[in-house]
Amino acid sequence: METKELTTEEKNCPLEKAVRAISGKWKIAIIWQIGKGEKRPSEFLRSIGKADRRVLSQQLSEMVTDGLLIKTAYNELPPRVEYTLTPKGEDLVKILWELNEWGKQLHD
Repeated sequence: METKELTTEEKNCPLEKAVRAISGKWKIAIIWQIGKGEKRPSEFLRSIGKADRRVLSQQLSEMVTDGLLIKTAYNELPPRVEYTLTPKGEDLVKILWELNEWGKQLHD
């Protein structure tokens, strides 16, 4: 399988970075769900019916790395982890609402 090397321009393009931050099978669904309040991984699995636990975990981790989510691990038994939006993540929710409105125009 051949991979395309990104050019310097593509690496520094804000739009490319934004698209990469939300591209992933469940990332937009995760943002929609967490926009309603903090969530635990099991809540994502219930609300995003077909999500694979491993893929969901990977995408949550990527979103933490990208600065969209905050992961809070509680030192208790059984272990508990919760995710909340960062200010960047909250801005993304607003943008997704605008994108949702724009998407309605595509049905006209």
